Amino acid sequence: MAEDIGDGSTAEMDDYETLMSTTDAELLKTAWRNEKAAPEILQFQAQLVKRAKEQIQLMEETVEEYEESGMDPLTVSLYQMDLDRAHFLLRSYLRVRLQKVATSSFVLCIDDMEKHLQETVLSKLPDNYQSVRRQSVISEEDDMVPEPQLDTFIACKARNRFVSLRLADSERPLEMERHDVSFVLYKVIEDKIGADIDLV
Repeated sequence: MAEDIGDGSTAEMDDYETLMSTTDAELLKTAWRNEKAAPEILQFQAQLVKRAKEQIQLMEETVEEYEESGMDPLTVSLYQMDLDRAHFLLRSYLRVRLQKVATSSFVLCIDDMEKHLQETVLSKLPDNYQSVRRQSVISEEDDMVPEPQLDTFIACKARNRFVSLRLADSERPLEMERHDVSFVLYKVIEDKIGADIDLV
């Protein structure tokens, strides 16, 4: 009988975790973590951002009403802390995306810049320094233009009860249970981020 109680409480905890992981604050936190850990820009969560902005607006109005009505300062400060947390999450998510967009837009216009710099400046420099993509002739790689490193290992955890990943160099798939953390190549899981896998 004790086992039944244990199984019931485990099921209740799973239900509670599932409920908590579907709140907009938790979804935004997950989107922020995923975006921050991924080496490339992920799909924009437009509906989530829209809902978060609406909730922040509502929370701001609520805090103002509570302050004006003379409600208990402790209660007002708790609402204000929740509002600050929501602001932090939204700003951080958007800031990480903006940094990635700025980097990727730099990569996109490098060809135009290279042509312009070649015609105006680089053609007048010594041969060793006429490349826009390399710092000097001794550089073996293009070290002036940052690109996402899709061959890096990242930490990830299973979002669902069971996830099976097919690894490139292995005959057996990597099997992960909910909340198991593994280190895998980003390119192996990039299409599963947000659905079956979260980055940590």
